[in-house]
Amino acid sequence: MAVVHVNGISVDIGDERLNLIQAALKGGVFIPHYCWHPALTVVASCRMCLVEVGELKDGKPAMQPKVVPGCQTPAKDGTVIVTNSAKARDAQMQTLEGLLLNHPLDCPVCDKAGECLLQDYSYNFGRSQSRMIDTKNTPPNKPDLGNNISLFTDRCIMCSRCVRFTREISGTAELQILNRGDHSEIDVFPGEPINNKLSGNVVDLCPVGALCSKDFLYKQRVWYLKSQKSVCADCSTGCSVQVDSNKNVLYRLRPRENPNAQGYFMCDEGRLGFHYVNSAERLTRPRVRKDGKHVAAPWNEAAALIRTQLKAAAERDGSAVVGVASPFLTCEEAYLFAKFLRGLSAQVRLALGPVPVVGEDDLYPKDRNGRPVQPVKFTIRAEKCPNRRGVEEVLRHFQGEVLGFDSVARAAGAGELQAVYLAAGYPPRSEGWITQEQAAALRNAPLLIVQDLLPSPASSQADFVVPAAAWAEKDGTFVNHAGLAQTVRWAVTPTAECRSDGQTFLDLMERRGLIHAPTVRKELAEAVTYFAPLAEAELGEHGILLKSAS
Repeated sequence: MAVVHVNGISVDIGDERLNLIQAALKGGVFIPHYCWHPALTVVASCRMCLVEVGELKDGKPAMQPKVVPGCQTPAKDGTVIVTNSAKARDAQMQTLEGLLLNHPLDCPVCDKAGECLLQDYSYNFGRSQSRMIDTKNTPPNKPDLGNNISLFTDRCIMCSRCVRFTREISGTAELQILNRGDHSEIDVFPGEPINNKLSGNVVDLCPVGALCSKDFLYKQRVWYLKSQKSVCADCSTGCSVQVDSNKNVLYRLRPRENPNAQGYFMCDEGRLGFHYVNSAERLTRPRVRKDGKHVAAPWNEAAALIRTQLKAAAERDGSAVVGVASPFLTCEEAYLFAKFLRGLSAQVRLALGPVPVVGEDDLYPKDRNGRPVQPVKFTIRAEKCPNRRGVEEVLRHFQGEVLGFDSVARAAGAGELQAVYLAAGYPPRSEGWITQEQAAALRNAPLLIVQDLLPSPASSQADFVVPAAAWAEKDGTFVNHAGLAQTVRWAVTPTAECRSDGQTFLDLMERRGLIHAPTVRKELAEAVTYFAPLAEAELGEHGILLKSAS
C-alpha cells in the first residue's frame, strides 16, 4: 500500500495510479490546475500545478531542485509533495501573472464571472496588483464557432482542454490551435463548425470565460442561480446533472460527474432540451369536457369527478379499465398510479405508455467519417425516455406482465374499453408519441383521462385533462437502461394549478398530505422486490444499481 507525504501529512493512496494533484487531494490539499482533467490526456501546458516533489531517503525528504507539474508526475510510495513552500507559491504566482498578461478585465460582462478558476486562483495564488504596462493583445472574437458555441478569443489561456475533448471524446476534431507563441488561437477547420452532439461540454471544460454557450449567454449571473442535483430525462443514459434555476425559471443544465452513469459529460440534446419546462404552452389547470368543449375546473371538483367516474367504470367491468403509465413517470409515481387503479378493482389492466425511440444508439468517439471508435466513451441512447425499466418493474409487480400501448389503442378502437387513464407527461421532443389515429381510437372509450405537460392529439380528445409536472418539478427515482436507480430532485415548482404527478395520484387515492418521495420510495421498496435495495431511501451521489430477477 503506497503512502505519500503532502505538506508533512501522510496520505494512504493504496494501489491507485494517481498523479500528484489527485494524491494531494486525497490528503485534503488542493493543487490549482487548468489544463488537467481526469477524462483527458495530460499535456502539462498551463504550468499552474507546479509543486516541489521528492522522496523519502533514510526517513528524510530528498527534494528535486526544480518544481514539477503535478498533473504529469505520478505519485508512488514515499513521494513527498510540497505545495505551500515559497518556491511552489512563487511558481504558481509567476504562472498566473503570465496567464493574465493579455487577459481582458471584462469580469463585469463575462458569463463565467462567479465560477471562474482564473478569478479564484488569482485571489488565492496570484499577485494583488498587475505589473503589465504594455498594450494587451486583443485578437478578434469568434461568435460563431458553432451553432451554440461562441469564442471570446482574448480570454483564452490556451489550456487546450476543448481541443483534446473534440479529439478524444467526441472524436470529431473540429477544434485546433492555430499559430504559435502569443499568437496562438483556438479555431475550427474552415467550413467545419463545432456542431457535434457533445459540443456543449467544451463550455463546461473551459476554465475561464473563453468558450460560452449561446443558449445561456448574458441570461443570468451565476450567483443568482440555485443549483440542484438531478438526472437528465432526455434519454435512457440517465446523465447526472446540475439543474440551475432562478425565480422558478430553468436556465441551464450542466453534467455532474457519475462513473456509474455517463462519466463527466452530457449531450447537447439533454443540455438544451429543457426549455419546454418554461413554456407558456404548458397545461396548468384541470379541464373538464362540457357540451363538447373543455372548460377549466377547480382541482378538488375535477379530482372528485375523475375518482367517481373511474370507480363506477371499474365496478361495472374492471377489465375494461386501463391505466397507461408513461416512461417519464418516476418509479414512485408509477407505483402510486398502479396502486390507485388496482384499488378500484383488481381486474384493472395496466400498460406501458409509448416508448420514444429515435434511430440507433449514438456512440462516441467517432472517426472523421462518423464511424464509432473503440473504446466507447459516451453513448446517446436511441430510447428517448428516462425510466422505462423502472415503470416496467412496477407494472410487472402488479400484473405479472407489461402491456404495450398499441394493444390498448386497438382495444379502445374496437370498443372493448370503458375507461382509459393516460398518465403521459411527454415532452415536445416526443410529440409524435401518439398519432391522431391512436387518439381517435382512445376516444371510443366512454371515459378518457389524459394527464400531460402540453396539448396533444390525446388531450384534445379527453373528457378530463390533468396538468402534469416536468421532471425538473418533481422528486423521485429514475432507473436507466443499465438498471441504475438515481434520485430526481425538484429544481422549480409547478406553476398555476399544476401539481406533481405523485401528488395527483395521492389526491385521487384520498391520501392526506403532500407527496414525500423518500417515504413513497421506502413503501415501494418494501412492496416490490426489485426495488428492495432502495429501502434506505437515500441513493447517494452515484445512485444504486438494481438487478432484475430475470
